[in-house]
Amino acid sequence: MYIVREIFHLQFGRFKDAKVLIDQAEKNGLMPQTDGTRVLTDFTGKSYRLILESSYATLSDFEKDLTKEMGTTDWKQWYEQFKACVSHSEREILKLIS
Repeated sequence: MYIVREIFHLQFGRFKDAKVLIDQAEKNGLMPQTDGTRVLTDFTGKSYRLILESSYATLSDFEKDLTKEMGTTDWKQWYEQFKACVSHSEREILKLIS
């Protein structure tokens, strides 16, 4: 099993805007539809991070999901709005070993 974390470092003061957009994406089916999908925020640390965490059986499953999501017009329009809230981002892919 693989855990993928999309980590978005938000611009100061843009958390509420980003949260509204995440809620819209969830409502409209633009988020990953895996069993282990969670939306997290930091409580301590660098602050103003929004983390999308998803679980996949294989990396191939992750790639298929990513391609499917990012290929739609609705997702592209949503993402243009969302990235205005983000200063930078990173991705972690972790392998569950037990």
